[in-house]
Amino acid sequence: MISPYENTLPKIMSRVGYQTALFGKFHIGLQGKNPYGLRMPNALGWDYFSGWLDDSGDPETIDTTAGGVGPVGTYVQGYVPGKRNGGADWGACYAPSGRCKPLSSEPLAKNPAGRACRDSGGIFVPEAACSATGPDGLGFSTLSAHYVSPLVINEGGRVYEVPPTDSRARTFRNVQQTDAAISWINKQQRGRKRWFATVALASVHTPMQAPPVSTLPVDAQDSNGLDPASVLDGIVLANQMIQGMDSELERLFLKTGLATKRNGRLALTAASANTVVIYVNDNGSLGTQVRLPFDGARSKGTAYQTGVWTPMMVAGPIVKTPGGEVTAMVNIADLYEFVATLGGGDVRRNNPRPVDSVAMLPYFKNISMPSIRKRDFTLVGPNIQANGSINGPCQFANSCSHIPVTKSVCEDNGGIWFGEGATGTYPGVNGDPYSIPHAFTHCCEVQQWVNSIGGSPVSVQPLTSIGVRDVSGFKLVRNEKKDYIGDACVDSGVDELYVVNQDEPLPLLDREELLIEEPYSDIQQTKFNELSTYMNEVLASEPTCPGDGNDDGVVNATDLLNFEQLRRLTTGSSWYDVNQDGYTNLDDRQTIVQNLGRSCK
Repeated sequence: MISPYENTLPKIMSRVGYQTALFGKFHIGLQGKNPYGLRMPNALGWDYFSGWLDDSGDPETIDTTAGGVGPVGTYVQGYVPGKRNGGADWGACYAPSGRCKPLSSEPLAKNPAGRACRDSGGIFVPEAACSATGPDGLGFSTLSAHYVSPLVINEGGRVYEVPPTDSRARTFRNVQQTDAAISWINKQQRGRKRWFATVALASVHTPMQAPPVSTLPVDAQDSNGLDPASVLDGIVLANQMIQGMDSELERLFLKTGLATKRNGRLALTAASANTVVIYVNDNGSLGTQVRLPFDGARSKGTAYQTGVWTPMMVAGPIVKTPGGEVTAMVNIADLYEFVATLGGGDVRRNNPRPVDSVAMLPYFKNISMPSIRKRDFTLVGPNIQANGSINGPCQFANSCSHIPVTKSVCEDNGGIWFGEGATGTYPGVNGDPYSIPHAFTHCCEVQQWVNSIGGSPVSVQPLTSIGVRDVSGFKLVRNEKKDYIGDACVDSGVDELYVVNQDEPLPLLDREELLIEEPYSDIQQTKFNELSTYMNEVLASEPTCPGDGNDDGVVNATDLLNFEQLRRLTTGSSWYDVNQDGYTNLDDRQTIVQNLGRSCK
């Protein structure tokens, strides 16, 4: 979880006179384990937050009872579809207030009555007339993926949860966060205030759900009857979530006056003359949704190109070459300095920590200039947990991973959970299901058990995956895992060397068949040595400093003060749980006292 002692971008922007806001997904902390709880965004410097603090960080599981009107598993997309897809073409639509509206639809409607009711925040009782009291057991408090969400609003430290009976919590996430962002941005513009907003879209994320029909093109495929658990149906739903996201981004720009629409395209307006728009995404696609030529086996959750090479677009007055493409190497960390510089801030001023952010602004003056950044670094690793524990194993069709943080996240991504609380079955030989006997710690142990029942073990995904590349295109990937080899669990670390590029339409990717085999040539060996040395230096760049919970490189009285403040907030873990046993207690204070005066810079 991001530390409140970090010199975060919203803190920097606030210092130079900006109002700051975050809308939508907050995926850098879990309120159940964070000392600040629902105040996490404000603790990191955001003036305003309107979004979702899900228990796992990901959207909740789809409510397949559609609000309690059917048994679990009946309505796979969370609403009652039309009759031709196993639902109904008419019925009663109840609002949380108890008000009811009769709804009906044509047999082939893309927006059947049950879907229209769900999209309006209601619960649809199929083939029933409205009544004064409504049927018993309607689940207005039941969360459901992207449609009924744990919405939290945080303004200046005042925080409140919006109950699931509130229309804002019952609105498709992408639509709700766009509504909130439009309202906030317009308020800043009316007050002629400088503003910095992050709209964190979570629209293309499991569990997959079709967005409201109103956000889709008129010729969009009819998605009623599709099953999010199906790979092929999931791709269609993901495509529609992308289309719905595009539609809402357009609405955001139009309603804030930052753009107009001309000949079917957005054009920036005079009102946007001092506004820069940045679009970026945080990782590659889920393996089941990867398109060629990218590699589904080396996608989200890995340090390979399919997992970490993502698009970024910038629009606004700083763009001197509209439609131009920067081919220089840029890391998402560079947005830290870029945004701060645009606003007049300095990321290095009074910042006790080294800053791995490289200037981007020069590219907007000379789009063809050589790459300023000489090397890129990326790391995918497990969460640090109490006493060295890790996420449980999640078994997919072709691999086993420790990335899903909970049983529900594993299952929402199409996996079988083998960790704590495992209750499912595994399809054994000839399709005969085997009950999972107990919770497993490691994926390799799952493969041992699968082999013992005559099944086919799958590949074990790395616990840690690290990638480093340079401007010449050489890339080193280091995967560390507890692997399944010869029916045993074996600690394994492998370094792999590739050459990659961004050529269109067929980029050179770090695919298995393009692995550079040893013995290396002289130039390959030189590049391997350079990248390996750089990787090791980065990994060692933050030395162990017992007691230094605020990471300023020294253990001093400030650490004691911070410890006492956090101890008042939590009995659980914190940034001053220095022995990482899951508690912030006197053992940690003793470590701080024992190390007072230590400098780790």
